[in-house]
Amino acid sequence: MTDHDRALLERRPDLATVADWVAKDARVLDLGCGDGMLLRYLWKQRGAHGYGVEIDDTKVGACVENDVNVLQMDLEAGLSAFEDGSFDYVILSQTLQAVRHTEAIMREMLRVGREAIVSFPNFGHWSGRLQVIAGRMPVSENLPHQWYNTPNVHLCTIADFEDLASDLGVKILERVVLHKGRAVNTLPNLRGSLAIYRCAA
Repeated sequence: MTDHDRALLERRPDLATVADWVAKDARVLDLGCGDGMLLRYLWKQRGAHGYGVEIDDTKVGACVENDVNVLQMDLEAGLSAFEDGSFDYVILSQTLQAVRHTEAIMREMLRVGREAIVSFPNFGHWSGRLQVIAGRMPVSENLPHQWYNTPNVHLCTIADFEDLASDLGVKILERVVLHKGRAVNTLPNLRGSLAIYRCAA
């Protein structure tokens, strides 16, 4: 592993889990792909290939610089550009909290992909709970924005996401909960700050 990859995993600890779940040579769609580093990482580690979806001009440019296939489109408008079962995995990495139509996005992910991989900051982490009790909106490493400049519109806890999956009839195949890059197995909704799920219809 290169120094660059180590630095990337320190900044994005969910990437190693996602890579473990993605089969070699898989077809991948990364929604809200940002600068494309997840797709680049999956290509280098797993030989995965596919596309990123991003709306921001600057981030689309960064994808091109990172040699990642990217489509500039608004994922909130749906994934009608893709046929059923076009991908092995559809990934929504630390973007769930920033989408407005959560249920529709989850359904579309599992329409165009065999499996969905979702990661998000856990609003139920104890540090966030303490900040709410103190009368403040939580700010943390995984939720770094202030209430007035946050891109997040739907913060959720691990329990909330699992309720949503149940309501939608989505099967949870695997779950990993992390805090500062380390796995949390005991009281994950209280002690974990980042959750990653592998799901299927």
